[in-house]
Amino acid sequence: MSHIVIIGCGIVGAAIAYQLSKIEGLKITVLDKQMPAQASTGAALGVLMGVISQKAKGRPWKMRRMSVQTYHNLIPELEAKINRPISHNRQGILQLCVPGDDLDKWQRLIDIREADGLPLEMWDVERLRDRCPQLQTSEVTAAIYSPQDLQVNPIELTLALVEAAQQNGVKFHFGVTVAEYETISQPKNEHRCRQVHIKSLDETKKAPALPDVDWLVVAAGLGSLPCLQGIKGGKLRSLQLKRKSNLDNRFTIVPVLGQALHLQVAAPLGNPDFQPVITGDDVNIVPVAENEYWVGSTVEFPNDIGEVVADSSLLDTVMARVISFCPGLADATILRKWSGLRPRPEGQAAPAVGYLEGFKNVLLATGHYRNGVLLAPATAEAVEKMIVK
Repeated sequence: MSHIVIIGCGIVGAAIAYQLSKIEGLKITVLDKQMPAQASTGAALGVLMGVISQKAKGRPWKMRRMSVQTYHNLIPELEAKINRPISHNRQGILQLCVPGDDLDKWQRLIDIREADGLPLEMWDVERLRDRCPQLQTSEVTAAIYSPQDLQVNPIELTLALVEAAQQNGVKFHFGVTVAEYETISQPKNEHRCRQVHIKSLDETKKAPALPDVDWLVVAAGLGSLPCLQGIKGGKLRSLQLKRKSNLDNRFTIVPVLGQALHLQVAAPLGNPDFQPVITGDDVNIVPVAENEYWVGSTVEFPNDIGEVVADSSLLDTVMARVISFCPGLADATILRKWSGLRPRPEGQAAPAVGYLEGFKNVLLATGHYRNGVLLAPATAEAVEKMIVK
């Protein structure tokens, strides 16, 4: 029985664990220093922009298309398996176009999607007002509606994946970290990770010993590269992808902070029977419950000394833009503010999914930046193919 160790239990690690748990003959162990659905996953809005994405070809589009299609079946599959609902919104995504947006470019995308049998619509302002009367349209030139795209609660989804994977026999160890890797050298300067030794972050507890490793999958987001620093023979200067390309520049993962708000209004906004996710000018309005919305998010890079500090004025700017689109949110009560760090790769296109250079059995599945929830199913499928082959 092949033993697979997965480091990281955010949405990506949990999706990989569940995907692999369906395959007979695999023993799977998941490790994380935190409880599941923390870090980037816990801060995400869960907006799955696939069909409405401007990606139209190649790997970026294929991963988006596959993931969105998977979610339409995966969510009910998990709900049936864990016997409880997962909060999600199937009423589509509505993109507001503002002056300066290229409507011809959107029309070309609509034509491309139509050729693929995927619905994507351009609405004029009159239709937008009719369908979404809560919106202020003075700055809007048109809207693009994608009925197939959706939104899901990232925390509930991740916890469901963990529970379903446990039912399938996956072992999870939380509050642990890697103490040491044992590696062996092979011909052609290739290596294998043979053993992962772990230690408990609680000094009063002893971490379990793990069986020998056949595959190591690192899906720890911003912690992915740091947790591999101790692996002998590994090269973090580049990532060997499935397509066999090698990169000469250094591969790093940079934290990019995002802030968001949870709002509550006194009365329903717009048509209660049509509450899609609304996005425009890089802000999102996400219906999450009756009279409740998530709004966000900021994009904040590290400063000159590498620190990422939340700037409250940027969140104020996001909120002001949200109100300009939806004035009814001006009087909303703020239930919660939160922020999180997204893993943005440099020297490698997002996401970074492939072999750690120099190793035959160490895979990276990280650096998803703002699309971790969206691309988790496609990432899980890519990892499965590399292992099963």
